[in-house]
This record gives sequence, C-alpha cells and structure tokens, in this order.
Amino acid sequence: MNPRIAFVAAPLLTMAYGVIRIFDGFDGERGPGLAWTTGHLAFIAALAMFVLTFLQMRRMAGRNTLSTVSATIGIIGIVSLVAQFSIDMVVGFLSADHAAMGVHFDRIQAVPGVLFVVYTVVPLLFFVGQFAIVAQLAVQRRVKAWTPVLVLLDCVVPNLDKDLMPLGALFLLISFIPLAGLASRTAEPLPVAA
Repeated sequence: MNPRIAFVAAPLLTMAYGVIRIFDGFDGERGPGLAWTTGHLAFIAALAMFVLTFLQMRRMAGRNTLSTVSATIGIIGIVSLVAQFSIDMVVGFLSADHAAMGVHFDRIQAVPGVLFVVYTVVPLLFFVGQFAIVAQLAVQRRVKAWTPVLVLLDCVVPNLDKDLMPLGALFLLISFIPLAGLASRTAEPLPVAA
C-alpha cells in the first residue's frame, strides 16, 4: 500500500464519522440504527489507517526508542478505541431504541476496569502517542513546527465538543499532508522475491 493513503484516509474517515454522528443526532438522540453503525464502521476503518500512520511515523523518526514508545502507546490507545467502538456497535444491534442502549451501556461499564480501559483513560493514549511522535518529527525537522500544533488541535477540539470532530479531522488532514509526502519520499523499497 502506498504510505500516503493512510495519512489521507485516516483523517477523512474520522471526518466522515464526525459528520455522520452529527446527522445521527438530528432527532435528539444518537443510535441505534444505520447512521450509528455506519459512523462507527467509518471510525474503526480510520483507526486501522492510524495504525499504519504510527508505523510509518516511527520509521520516519528513525525507529529509535522514543518513536517506538510513542507508536506503541498510540497503538494501545487504538486497540482500546476499537474495543469501545465495537462494544458501541454491538449495543446498537442489541437495542430496540436509545433508552435500551443506555441500559446495556450501564451494565457493560459497571464491569470493573471496563470504564478505565475502554472508555475514559486508555483511549487517550491514542492522542498522547500521536502528538508525541509528530512532535518528535518536528524536533528532528522532518516536518514543520506547526504540524504538531495542528495535531494537538485535533486532539483537543473534539474533546471539548464532539460535534467539532469534523473540524479536528480537518486540522489533522492539513497536518498529515506533509507527513504523507515525507512517507512517500522516504518509503523503503519492497523486497523482491528471488
């Protein structure tokens, strides 16, 4: 796969999730239904692309200890988010209406550790790892100094108001375009079978 694809697809799929989420809320509640499921699938696809971006950024940063730790932290956050969004989709499938979803979520989140690992703390590692590795690339002068600023805005803005997720994704797309170019220029050739 061309390394540029993940750097463009990840923010675009995140933006798609954010827009679908807004449309899903027009009736005053989100889920269950087609918009709930479609939005969650778009974000899970985005998370798969983010794994590839972390691996590429680690390579671009020189595969050193800091980039390895940052990428690992980010991928742990991704795994947590995939678990969260998968649970959300299952709850959507099992629920006849929004009120029933609340009952299912209460039961799931009452399981010791689930709230911490899947919903509140561990998912934040995705943002921490992403900012750390992009900041490292900026310190190495592989990207411009404004790049981690935009990544940080993408981390903060949707957490202030989830309806701002498309705006955060736009910041991320702008910051990822130079990374996509860098990934293409520094791509390692694929091994040729003898």
